[in-house]
Amino acid sequence: MTLVPALKTFETDLLSKFGHVSTWVFDLDNTLYPSDSGLWPQINQRVTLYLAALTGLDGLSARALQRYYYHRHGTTLRGLVEESAIDPTPFLEFVHDVDRSGLSRDAPLAREIERLPGRRLIFTNGSRDHALRTVAELGLDGLFEDAFDIVASGLVPKPAAPAYDAFFDRYGVDPASAAMFEDLAKNLQTPKARGMTTTLVAPRADQRDDRDAADGEGSGAGYVDFVTDDLAGFLRRVNDRLVAPAHKPSRPNRPAPPSPGDRRRRSRPLRGARGLRA
Repeated sequence: MTLVPALKTFETDLLSKFGHVSTWVFDLDNTLYPSDSGLWPQINQRVTLYLAALTGLDGLSARALQRYYYHRHGTTLRGLVEESAIDPTPFLEFVHDVDRSGLSRDAPLAREIERLPGRRLIFTNGSRDHALRTVAELGLDGLFEDAFDIVASGLVPKPAAPAYDAFFDRYGVDPASAAMFEDLAKNLQTPKARGMTTTLVAPRADQRDDRDAADGEGSGAGYVDFVTDDLAGFLRRVNDRLVAPAHKPSRPNRPAPPSPGDRRRRSRPLRGARGLRA
């Protein structure tokens, strides 16, 4: 059984953590779409295929090289650029040439993202083209001002601090009035240190998770403010709480309790603008 904080505490925390937010920043992969959608395994497989073709290695050896680059450099692309000086464009085009038909249009998520007050941006270690195609398949196109990608960051990936600095500078974002939603806890450490409100989007217990095993760690870290396994539902609670002070009913109704997948990090146990057009 998942424990959740007391209702009053949870509602108070939502307002205190999000009441001042005017910029909402979302990771893309495994954050705006479910981890069991089948998209991420395709990307991983195509990275392995690219390495095999580039180096002449067999599949297992290419996968081992891929993991080496990922853990040493943050992304396979960063490792290839630093150690082999490859042109990143063919790599990005190849690895993101995937079948997105397994994604479903997410009307509840689209509705809640549109309700968020202020700017909405995507910050991804992938490519901008991948972000454009993916949000279109999810029915989220037109809801984001822009997508900041690995090319815009100078090929420096999250969680490296220079990637966030480049993002803040590009869009004039004040991190103290911004919130970030990510599926990797390690990518929330720098945002939290800069003053952002942080939310970890985790898979449900019954969902397949094809990420690296280490990527599922860190939900209990001090730089994670909230953890949810239902992004649309969590944003609905945030939106409802933000409008509640200005629209109090004459006879206040008791709000619905948090869903089992929404909790503050400290609970135990832990488990704008429109745009973004091609």
